[in-house]
Amino acid sequence: MSKLLSPVKLANLALANRVVMSPMCMYEVKKEDGVAEPFHFVHYGARALSKVGLIIIEATAVEPDGRITNNDLGLWNEEQQTELTKLVELLHGFDAQVGIQLSHAGRKAVDATNPLAPSTVAFNERYPLPSEMTLSEIKRVQDSFVQAAQRAAKAGVTMIELHGAHGYLMDQFLSPLVNQRTDLYGGSLENRYRFVKETVQAVRAVFSGSLWMRLSLTDYEEPGRQNSLEDWQQVAQWLQADGIDCLDCSTGGVVDKKPNIPIYDGYQVPFAAAIKQVVDIPVAAVGLLDNPDLCEYLLQTNQVDLVLQGRALIRNVNWLADAAAKLHDKSFQAYNDSYQRGVKR
Repeated sequence: MSKLLSPVKLANLALANRVVMSPMCMYEVKKEDGVAEPFHFVHYGARALSKVGLIIIEATAVEPDGRITNNDLGLWNEEQQTELTKLVELLHGFDAQVGIQLSHAGRKAVDATNPLAPSTVAFNERYPLPSEMTLSEIKRVQDSFVQAAQRAAKAGVTMIELHGAHGYLMDQFLSPLVNQRTDLYGGSLENRYRFVKETVQAVRAVFSGSLWMRLSLTDYEEPGRQNSLEDWQQVAQWLQADGIDCLDCSTGGVVDKKPNIPIYDGYQVPFAAAIKQVVDIPVAAVGLLDNPDLCEYLLQTNQVDLVLQGRALIRNVNWLADAAAKLHDKSFQAYNDSYQRGVKR
């Protein structure tokens, strides 16, 4: 039996395997009202049918102007909660564990009427200039995260991931490249962490399920301009102390810059492995992890605890069944006998 496809209890979740569907924006809310559409039921239902251990529903905005685009999901009203409840119930019906990523895009909210950010610095010349958040706006956005978390809990999710990566609002507060504030929310690493800290603690107070944080552990900038890996290790330790159950490790996105390192299978894993060295909570890796043999190796060598699959599950909804064949794991069982006939041996 492979470690990748074996049942496990991690981050306060009992999972059928260590494969997690990464939260990927689909931009399929055609009505622009933040409400889940039939597409979402089919899209996520197919991955539940294929036995993904944990499905994380895509970035879901906590405020209308917090959406990346107007075609994003939202969770700031009751209608959105009602449809999310139906979606979660459907996925639970196929024995899937279900989570959701809560997000605010900050200065990367391209369709926002009034985009907000820690400081008045645009992402690039194609993005609107954001307004620097006042203290009252900071408190309001934090309250929006709390209210969205409460709605998610009522909808039945067992896990919430706070989006602190890829250049969205939490990442913007953490980054010295974006955060130029001179008050208690800017300056030192501890001050730049304050917005995240307060939000995590407030969400933790109202949500008893598994609480995750996604981080971008490098911005591909010169040393001294960005947070160092040691800075991120400190942030990871603070997050553990503040109630986070799992760290989902990615890279990039806070500035308009492509990676300046070689891109290879698992190229982001060394960042996740460095975080795992300093925390006592599970660490998840993402990024070009299509190869089941590589995934198994990373788990067997304890470099990471969970593997997030994004584009691999878009390309191949039956990735787990093919992984079982590649790993010679005869214990994997498809959804039913009919589906089992399609599993390669």
